Amino acid sequence: MDHNKPNLKQRRKYLRNHLTPAEATLWKFLKSKQVNNLKFRRQHSVDHYILDFYCPELKLAIELDGDFHFYNQESDIKRDQYLRNLGITILRFENRMVFEHLDVIIREIKEVNNRTL
Repeated sequence: MDHNKPNLKQRRKYLRNHLTPAEATLWKFLKSKQVNNLKFRRQHSVDHYILDFYCPELKLAIELDGDFHFYNQESDIKRDQYLRNLGITILRFENRMVFEHLDVIIREIKEVNNRTL
C-alpha cells in the first residue's frame, strides 16, 4: 500500500488549505489526538485516492460526502471496496451529520477503536 505519493502532494496540500465547512468543523475535533488519543491526518492519500481523514493506527478512513457524492456513488463503491481490500475501514457520513449529529460520528470512531483493542 503506497501512502502519500509525491505526485499527489500538491493536490493534498490544496485540499488541506481549502477544506469544506464540514471538513473544517470535524477537523477541530479530530486534530491533536482529541478523540481517544488517536492521530488523524487530513487529506491523506492511499495509492491514487485522497481520503478526507485517516487514522493510521486503526487503518480508519473517514469520508464526508457532499452533493457531489450523490451523483458519484458508483465511483465511491469501487473506491471503498479497493480500500477495504487493503484492510482499511471506511466511515462515510453526509456533511450535514457533522453539524447535526457530531456526537454520532465521534461515537462511531470510538466504536472502531474499541473493536481493534
